[in-house]
Formats: sequence, structure tokens, C-alpha cells
Amino acid sequence: MKLLRFIPIKLTLILVLGIIAGNYFNFKTTFPLSTCLVLLIILAVFRFKDAKNESPIFGYIAVLTTFCIGIFATSLALPQNQSGHYLNLDFSGNHTWRIKISEVLKPTTFSDRYIARIQTLDQKYAIGKVLLSLTNDTTIQKLQVDDDLIFYGSPEEIRGPLNPHQFNYKSYLEGLGVSHQFRLKNDEFISLKNPSVSLYGLAAKARAHIITRLRKANFGKNELSIIQALLLGQRNDISEETYTDYKNAGAVHILAVSGLHIGILLLLLQFLLRPIERLPKGKTIKIVLIVILLWGFALLSGLSASVVRAVTMFSFVAYSMYLNRPKNTFNILALSMFFILLVINPNLLFQVGFQMSYAAVLAIVWLYPLFQKLWFPKNKILRQIWQLLSVSIAAQLGVLPISLFYFHQFPGLFFISNLLIVPALGIILGMGILVILLSLIDILPNFLVVIYDTLIGWMNSIISWVAQQEAFIFKNISFDNVQMILAYSILFCFVILLTRPTFKKAIALATFIVGFQLWGIYTNYKTSEKNVLFLAHQTKNTAFIHQSGKKITAASHDALRLQNIINDYSVAERILTTSYSTVKNSYKWKGKTVLVIDSLGVYPLAKTPVDYLVLTQSPKLNLERAISTLKPKYIVADGSNYTSYINRWKQTCLKRKLPFHATGEKGAYYFEPAN
Repeated sequence: MKLLRFIPIKLTLILVLGIIAGNYFNFKTTFPLSTCLVLLIILAVFRFKDAKNESPIFGYIAVLTTFCIGIFATSLALPQNQSGHYLNLDFSGNHTWRIKISEVLKPTTFSDRYIARIQTLDQKYAIGKVLLSLTNDTTIQKLQVDDDLIFYGSPEEIRGPLNPHQFNYKSYLEGLGVSHQFRLKNDEFISLKNPSVSLYGLAAKARAHIITRLRKANFGKNELSIIQALLLGQRNDISEETYTDYKNAGAVHILAVSGLHIGILLLLLQFLLRPIERLPKGKTIKIVLIVILLWGFALLSGLSASVVRAVTMFSFVAYSMYLNRPKNTFNILALSMFFILLVINPNLLFQVGFQMSYAAVLAIVWLYPLFQKLWFPKNKILRQIWQLLSVSIAAQLGVLPISLFYFHQFPGLFFISNLLIVPALGIILGMGILVILLSLIDILPNFLVVIYDTLIGWMNSIISWVAQQEAFIFKNISFDNVQMILAYSILFCFVILLTRPTFKKAIALATFIVGFQLWGIYTNYKTSEKNVLFLAHQTKNTAFIHQSGKKITAASHDALRLQNIINDYSVAERILTTSYSTVKNSYKWKGKTVLVIDSLGVYPLAKTPVDYLVLTQSPKLNLERAISTLKPKYIVADGSNYTSYINRWKQTCLKRKLPFHATGEKGAYYFEPAN
């Protein structure tokens, strides 16, 4: 490939491989650091001796050095390699903690949530991030970014999913550097006066001030929430219904300040600052102002990962435009990715937003010119429509495998929402910035509020209409990581075959297509051979789930509440049919006996040995007597039981040396045949 001739692209790919290797092996910093230093010295020696760069050895060593730098960057980001990190200190039991709020998360029904940075542990320096959950209390003012708290308590490890194939919130937070949480009441901490101020705190105060001003302008509730998302990166106030509409319409990227918004902002700044070019060294002044304004907007938006990568990327784009080299876009993208992963955070590579952002931009840069070559209408209006469609289709093709893997759905009418909304987004953003500036100096005219509110309302209505066409929203698509890799391989081979067809490229494309089909056949066969029974966890409910091939049977007291668990499991396991039944008192499973004791507490009085004893709905029974009568090999308690009962049963089983499994602590219980 011609692209691989460019040094930034090659080095970025090698850095990515190094980060993946470092994340997999979890090296200490000593080994990759010493290796990098040795290789850098060797590089310097080769460069000095081979000034004309005739030896290929220099290139090989440079590749190896970049690979090791990727490993070293990852090792530096690991908590276990940071001496002051609280995970490397003794934090078991209760301690005195001092933390600083760094991010305000969307509240749940029962609690307000924050990301906080640790400052001290027992008055000693410590670092690390934790999740803070505070009980909802409308009478007390919410915490803000930069608030300092002191409290005495013990952190809880964030639990993983309790049922198979559910969203792993623990893994998601670990990717953000958070592995523990504190659950506090509002009277269990002290909020310090006059806390130190950070850039994040200043930006949060500026956003809060802007939002306060906008609220006084009498925008509609939904409209204001969208304005906050579009211009300030704050999505906490968006209703679940509105967010779902944008997701189903394939336009959720509009709600996240990312590459699309920063690209439009760059074009606006290029246009507005053009008169500066007439000054002495005007072009240099202009590029400096543009970069400063882009990063100022990023700071105002909260410096989220999506904003940082977008502003970094378009800072490189702005510089290339300053050098009059805008066409070498692949090099620009590679340099921005290299900078973000190496300087900001190598773990961004594993975040969904990062992957989708670069996949979309790369696809647009690569596929858009090809679509224009396929058809270039002479009619100006038709040509502009085709250009917008080309951008939208290219972006969707770029993110399609990732979307199917993570979200298992595809909005069939994405092109309509993007065709109608994206052309107007420049006007919406430009007018929004004007509205904010005028509101800050308190001269925002009412007619402009009405116009902008109506414009946002129209956008919401269009999105809502597209989202209501449910026949074109393809949901619950089974798609695993192997299929994602094969799908990208097929897309890659198909595009290079279109650019310059050869027999070898056709064979490569056919090979990946056959591989995709064979993998589908293999996974279908594995599913058809599967036969499992497990007790799922759900509060105040009992759920036995039996998978036999591509069919599952769920026995439950409340089938309606099981829908999310069933849907997640069905998508991951490629289930075709689902049936429901009521919970029985006993089951036979692979020659073993499963006895269920419910709230009635009834069980055979005669000695009847069972293999699995399942306790549900908080039965009032003497467990010692039940164990003596039934002689179970395993005892399981599900989420329908009171916590006090589970704790008492657990102690009884410890005394009797019987295996005890509480689904609320250990997750779903799989019934397996005894060895």
C-alpha cells in the first residue's frame, strides 16, 4: 500500500501494536525503559555513522524502538507502576481520605455521581481516581468540579456484571482509571472551604455561568439540553427519550462535541479571521489564534476524550493548512493519533469513542474521493446532495463493524437524518456561539431566542420522526470481535480492489468473505451444541435460564422484568427463540437434582439427598435442619432473598463447610455436572 510509505503512518501503526502488547503483558517500567534507552543510543550511533541513511538496519531499529516506546507508555499508565497510587498503599478498612471532584456524572434515580481524584490517604500524598456516589438530597447543593472533600471510610471495589453478557461497567470505568467507589451520605463528609482551583474547575464554572444565562432566556427544556450538548459538551440534562431518538436515527454523534463540531468550528474561524492575514505575519498570528481558540473551546467543553482527540487532530489540520499542505490528510491523522496516544493517554486506544472517531474520519478521507469518482453530477444541487450522502455513507461504513460489535444495532435511515441535519449544523453552531456571547453581555434579543429555539425544535422533530421509523432500525444483531476484524478486512480489500483491480486483490477479498462465512458456520455450530442452565441474578425475582442450542427457556416469577437480561444473552449467544414458564419446585439437570425452596419453606421431610439446594423469596426455615435432611452438595441463594437472610445462611454454610453461592455477590450461578 502506498500509504505505508509515509513514515508517520508506519510509526503510528507500530506504536499502536506496542500499546496493545504493553496492555496485554503488563510490564514493569524498568524493562521497557531500559530497552528504549538502549535502542535510542543504537539509533543515534547508526544515524551518526550512516548520515546518508543507506542501511535498512536503521529503519528496523526505529520500528523496534517505536514498538518499545508504545510498551513503555502503557506501563507508565498502569496504576501498579505509579508509586503514589492508592492501589499500591494499604487502603483496606476505614481510612481518612481527601478527594477533589474532577467530573460531574449524570445522576441516577437514587444518587448523584462524580469522578474524583485522590489527594491524600491518612494525610499522606496519594493519587488515583474513584467513583463517588452521594444519596440524592434536593435540599443540599450539588457538588461542583474542584470541590475538596474529607471523610472517613472504606472504598468498595466496583463490581462486574452479575449476569452473562451484560454491559461491563467495571471494565468501562477501569478504562478510565477508576476501580473503586465510595458510597456516602450527605452528612458523612466535610466540604472544605476555599479549595484550590484548576483549569477544569474554571471551565466548569464558566459552563455553569453560561447555562444560567441561557436558562434566563426562556429556551424550551429539551431545546436547552440540546444546546448544552452541542456547544458545551454537557449531556446530563438530555432526557432518555430524546437521547434514544438521536441514537435510533443514527445522529447521536451530533450530541457529542467531537470531530464534526470542531471541523465546522475550524472552518468558521478560518473565515472570520481571514482579515488578519493582511497584517504583517498575519498568517502566523491567525494560526496561533485558531489553535488557542480551538483549545479554549475544548477546555470550555470539559476536555473530554472526544474533544481532546478532535481538537488535537484539527490543530494538525490547521497547521497543514497554514503550510498549504492540506491534501496529506492521512499523515495528519497519523500524527494526531501518535501525539494523543503517546503524550495524553495510551489507554484511549481501547475506548469505543476513540475507535469510532478515527474509524469514521479515516473512512471519510479514504472513501469520499472514491464515491465522487463513481458519480459526479453536473447539477449543482444534486452534486451537493451526493457529496453529503457520500460523507455520511463513508462515515457509517467506517464505524459499522464497531457499532455492530458494541451496540448490536444499525440505523437504516441514518442518511436521512445526516442529510437534513449536517448541512444546517454550521448555522446551528455559529448561531449558538452568537447566542452565548450575547447572553453573557446581557443583550440577547428575544427574537433571536425564538429563532434559535425554533431551529433546535425543528432538528429534534426531524430526528424524532426518523427514529419512529422502527422498521428501518435493525436491532439485536449478533456480532463478535472476530466478525468485526473480518468485516474490516473485507471492507479494506474491497476498497483497494476498486481503486486498482488485480487478481491477487480479488483473491484476498474472496478469502476474507469465505472466512467470514466459515466463522458464522462455526459459531452457529457451537451454539447448537450448547446446553447450559444457570440461575440469573435479579433483585426481587427468581430466574432459571436454560439454553438448548438456539433456544432458551426462562422460568421466572416475573417474566417482564427479565427482558433486558434475556435480550443481552440472546444477542451474544445467537438465540432464535425464547419461551417462558413458571418456577418449579425441583428440576433434573444432567442426572443431578435441583431443589427449590421458596417463601413457603416447604421441602421433603424424609431424607432426600439433593445436589443443588436453591433458596428463593426469603423462606423462613431452619437451614441446619434442612441441610441435615437434604444433604445438599451446593447451596445457592438468588436476588429475591433478604440480605439479612443471605448473611445468616452464609454463616451456616461456613460452619458446615458447604459451598454457598449468593448471586448478588458472585453473579449468576451455572449448574454443572459433578466430576
